[in-house]
Amino acid sequence: MIATSHDPASAGHSLSNGAGWWKYASPHAAYFAIGRLLPWLLASGIGVLGLGLGIGFLVAPADHQQGEVYRILFVHVPTAWVAMVVYVAMAFWAGVGLVMNTRLSFMLMQALAPTGTLSAFLCLWTGALWGKPTWGTWWVWDARLTSVLILLFLYVGFVALQSAIDDSQRADRAGALLALVGVVNVPVIYFSVKWWNTLHQGASISLGSAPTLAPDMLLGLLASALGLWLLAIAAVLARLRCVVLERERHTGWAARVAEGAA
Repeated sequence: MIATSHDPASAGHSLSNGAGWWKYASPHAAYFAIGRLLPWLLASGIGVLGLGLGIGFLVAPADHQQGEVYRILFVHVPTAWVAMVVYVAMAFWAGVGLVMNTRLSFMLMQALAPTGTLSAFLCLWTGALWGKPTWGTWWVWDARLTSVLILLFLYVGFVALQSAIDDSQRADRAGALLALVGVVNVPVIYFSVKWWNTLHQGASISLGSAPTLAPDMLLGLLASALGLWLLAIAAVLARLRCVVLERERHTGWAARVAEGAA
């Protein structure tokens, strides 16, 4: 007779080998995996962002044209990158949810939206702080600025639409359609300085050419961007855990977790 093991660790190892990463498509498995990952993301994000801002504001030299005011770009540029890529990610998971009907995809789509909204707002706000001394005005109806403003409206519209619909399945599908339609605005933002004659300066970092920044400036910008990305991912995943608990509250495991946290 062959003995069979019912050891949970052994079963978990077998599941990992057989199902791979697909097991994390389960809200239950994703919730606890994220809980283990969050402290590392938060600590590394705070550390790397602090390093980047320290280099940008204390070490990097002043710009020969803009002087000290250019330093706002160490916040402005990373928030712009996050705002655009988060919307693309939101549209991606919206598409996955519609095609594969996976609950976690819609939950992740919902969790991404507030981080994207805040990033788009910070991008516009820091851009205004840079534009006043540089252009002499807080705002111009420039192609880049206008398309980012549209991105902010898309984020706010997505959040408002999902909040206005009580049925979660209908809210998911309506939000997913809005996310997929609105994603066409992202390439407009990116290419606006090439397609139209705008006041906004071109990209200082491009895959097709060498950076135009001094080494200290480049290091500070990249470190700030990486740190902000880590914090953005941590915020999205922390919010995802809240969404999972809210939507899975009818299950036994979610009820036990909620009772333990109360």
